Formats: sequence, structure tokens, C-alpha cells
Amino acid sequence: MVKFLLWCILLVLCWPLALIALVLYPFVWLLLLPFRLVGIAVGGALALVSAIIFLPVRVMRAI
Repeated sequence: MVKFLLWCILLVLCWPLALIALVLYPFVWLLLLPFRLVGIAVGGALALVSAIIFLPVRVMRAI
């Protein structure tokens, strides 16, 4: 909702720039999509490593 309100303000202040932003937004989103996927994969790998490292501690707590 905030992005939409900011876009409306930009539309009032400078409509050509707002229209360019509206057209380019999907292309920028597609360009950044691989970086998001890499971030998700790296986050998952780090969570797996963390779970493996802390597994002995969790086992000792359960006893």
C-alpha cells in the first residue's frame, strides 16, 4: 500500500517518471529474481549447517 501511495505522489509531481517506473518495475523484478533465489538457497544451506552444528546440544538437552 505504501508503494502505491508513493507512486501516486510521484504521478502527481512528475507523471512521465511515474509512467517509466510503472513500465520498468516488472523488468527490474525479473532482473533481481535470480539474486533472491540464490539468497533463499544460501539461507537454507546456512540453516542446515547450523542445525547440524547444534544437533549435539539439542540431544544433550533432551536427555
